[in-house]
Amino acid sequence: MASIQDIIAQQVKNLAGGVEIPSNVKDQVLGGLSDSIFGSLAQTAVKPGGLDQITQLLTGKTQAASSPITNLASNLFGKNISKLGLGALAGTLTGIIPKVLGSLQGFIKDQDGDGDVDLQDVLLTLKGAGKTAAGGGLLGGLLGGIFKKK
Repeated sequence: MASIQDIIAQQVKNLAGGVEIPSNVKDQVLGGLSDSIFGSLAQTAVKPGGLDQITQLLTGKTQAASSPITNLASNLFGKNISKLGLGALAGTLTGIIPKVLGSLQGFIKDQDGDGDVDLQDVLLTLKGAGKTAAGGGLLGGLLGGIFKKK
């Protein structure tokens, strides 16, 4: 069984495949996208009503493009991508975020058992990661490490 982090990373890689990202920063950019998306889910998980927002998103009851989770992921990514000096490419990459979040619906197990991950497992993972992120550890460390210039 795949983890939600693995699925996010794979979807980022698939959806960013057509974008020409400079090779010297490609791993940083793809990792930053993945971590921003996971981080936005984790931060949302520990907010009042956050688990309901995530459930609505992952079950398709909320469109990814209009979700506050998407906005948070875009903000997290945007704050850090600017350090890489990618100009207009940053907007193109940020545009991938709602597509990735929308694609996660296909990986969540439904009543028929179809899907790769159980929604309750995802929510537990996110809630635990969100508590760490709220303390400044997880997300700050991930994004700070990814977006350091070499």
